[in-house]
Amino acid sequence: MNGAVTRVLVADDQTVVREGIVMLLGLLPGIEVVGAAADGEEAVTLVERHHPDVVLMDLRMPRVDGVEATRRIRAAYPGTEVVVLTTYADDESLFPALQAGARGYLTKDAGGEEIAKAIADVRAGAAGLSPQVQLRLLERLAEGPAQSAAPSAPSAPSAPSASSPERPAARGGELPDGLTVREAEVLALIAEGLSNAEIAQRLFVSQATVKTHINNLFAKTAVRDRAQAVAYAFRHGITGTQQ
Repeated sequence: MNGAVTRVLVADDQTVVREGIVMLLGLLPGIEVVGAAADGEEAVTLVERHHPDVVLMDLRMPRVDGVEATRRIRAAYPGTEVVVLTTYADDESLFPALQAGARGYLTKDAGGEEIAKAIADVRAGAAGLSPQVQLRLLERLAEGPAQSAAPSAPSAPSAPSASSPERPAARGGELPDGLTVREAEVLALIAEGLSNAEIAQRLFVSQATVKTHINNLFAKTAVRDRAQAVAYAFRHGITGTQQ
């Protein structure tokens, strides 16, 4: 994608903020703003019209909010990624947005460089999350196993791979939806924000093998993308924490 222009749509109900974001994006190389929406309903309409690569989505908007707009866009136009750009970073805002299909999440104190990086990351298939959001996700991942009781009489667990010193932990001590230990390891690394190449390097396997594991775990867990996989991981307490 070197040299390619990323087409971006901005959705924000505050006129001054919306125009400011559009102006900022216009100064960034490799980005073309194709439209600006004042609410989620208009955002969905403009996505249908312009087919942007990325939508920068506010959350709290009239008529249709950002979470519902994200859900509609990701369902109807899977080629369009969504990066949330909002004032709010509380759990009630963050996790529904990720579960709706957003791949990125930034707060409005983000600068142009951080916004550009998030846009580039989601276009490359990675998560475009601010450092504080990544930290909150990891905190939530850590909270799950800490609240669970020790499993009773587990049946012959699979031995951890010699190439990976850590095994994923899950609430209740069992992996959900038939996930294998290796698939759960890959899921935990996705939740840490690692790309396929980084996961392959961490696990000492090829990127093709990583893609196979991702395809398998996506099918088993019924998630559509990496953002939903992150939400699934924290919901089930799957981490890279050693058991």
